[in-house]
Amino acid sequence: MAEATQAAITAVGHYLPENRLTNADLEEMVETNDEWIRTRTGIVERRILEDDDKATAFMGAEAAKEVLEERGITGEEIDTIILATVTPDYLFPATACLVQKEIGASNAYAFDLSAACSGFLYALTTGANFIESGRAEKVLVIGADKMSSIIDYTDRSTCILFGDGAGAVLLEASEDETGIIDYIHRSEGDTNLSLYQPAGGSLNPASEQTVTERLHYAKQDGRTVFKKATVGMADVSEEIMEKNDLTADDVAWLVPHQANLRIINATANRMGLDSDKVMVNIDKYGNTTAATIPLCLYDWKDKLEHGDNLILAAFGGGYTWGSIYLKWGWK
Repeated sequence: MAEATQAAITAVGHYLPENRLTNADLEEMVETNDEWIRTRTGIVERRILEDDDKATAFMGAEAAKEVLEERGITGEEIDTIILATVTPDYLFPATACLVQKEIGASNAYAFDLSAACSGFLYALTTGANFIESGRAEKVLVIGADKMSSIIDYTDRSTCILFGDGAGAVLLEASEDETGIIDYIHRSEGDTNLSLYQPAGGSLNPASEQTVTERLHYAKQDGRTVFKKATVGMADVSEEIMEKNDLTADDVAWLVPHQANLRIINATANRMGLDSDKVMVNIDKYGNTTAATIPLCLYDWKDKLEHGDNLILAAFGGGYTWGSIYLKWGWK
């Protein structure tokens, strides 16, 4: 395979469940109200995958099928599948392998990547490295999460935030100066476990006690995570602009992780961007974890112009965070 200098996104796909969980619905479930949720998070509704026989692999496969159709290729042409998720169908096999089977990607090897809300960014740069090295020609990168499967709908600190969904992109060698230009990733071991799922891993395997104590649901110290995320996303976004000599005028779009509208606004303000340069769909979908950024790319794909400078930014549990500078090449 010929070496490529940069990897470009050449197709985008998505999947969203039909069922909507609105703020009004949540008012009937926990002590909260629509105004409180809107003003503190920006969320109006979120999508929920209700089918008992469907999970993350199903959503990821549906998003992947749309990518293949958009690009006009078959699954057999895919070399690698990287699926970012914190809600795999099983601890093993990898959810990416289930997607591989569903889309007929018989020539691809597939694996999952876990970095919480930063998962798609980490997966995207991992996939880009395969393209840039010449080791792969077509890499499918998916962000998918069925967050409703690990959310306690009696816990108002978490149940108002999350939704289900999937987004996917295809990476190929850029034919011009477009593609992924640069990235910065960061991690900081969260020994205080401000955002985590207490049970289900090797430290606290499933037992009658863990189920009774509702330890298989996501837990969050909202105030601590909010402060960390606000600083982390803003810092790394400003850093990648400075590193690449970009001004606010040079940036066409900020593509932020959709966790909280106040965090998004703080990041945009640090970058000097007006709101009309910021992709926001948190009001419609809530926080879909690894799916938020590709869902933004899908929703805005018809507005993106060849050569547009995009800054992708995310912050998630771990802690993990990062930013990607890419020049849009699709179309």
